[in-house]
Parts: sequence; C-alpha cells; structure tokens
Amino acid sequence: MVMTTTDKRKVADAIAKSLVKKRLAACVQVLGPITSTFTWKSKLGTGKEWLLLIKSRGSAYKKIEKEITRIHNYELPEIIQVPITTGSTGYLKWIDESTKAMK
Repeated sequence: MVMTTTDKRKVADAIAKSLVKKRLAACVQVLGPITSTFTWKSKLGTGKEWLLLIKSRGSAYKKIEKEITRIHNYELPEIIQVPITTGSTGYLKWIDESTKAMK
C-alpha cells in the first residue's frame, strides 16, 4: 500500500483516477480532510489535507511514485510504501488481478 497526501481535493481525485485507470492500483481511497502538523523549511505548519491509500502490488511502487510526482502539486510530496503482510485471500487476489498489467 502506498500513501500520499495533498492539500487539494482535485489533485487527490486526479491521482486516484490516473492510478486506477493505468492499472497501477486496484483501489485508491481518498480520506479527508485531515489535519496535518509538520515542519517545512524550518517552520512549523498545519494544514488540511486529503490522504490517499493506494492498494497495489509492491513491484508497482516506482511507476506509482512517478505518476504521483507527475500530477502532484507539492514541491516534495509524501510518497511512502508500507507492505501488506497479510489479508483476505480474495481481496489480495483481486488486487493482483486488477493490476495484472504490472507483472
């Protein structure tokens, strides 16, 4: 699963649609707005953001990162991957089938 955030709902939707359309992700959930607190350029900041939870296979990460970077509006977007270590067999099979072009 890959995660990213953005302060613009339109950007979040564009990333989600592009990743699913290109079969880089089986599903992208957009949650928010959430409140993020962070340090950027030595200054404390807070802001409303939308969190994207991107369900895919680990081997797709580089292509997902490239596509997010192409669309994203941040100078340095958060793009992190966390492994799905277990899950229901049917759901994991669905992710595999939905992103089969990535094999």
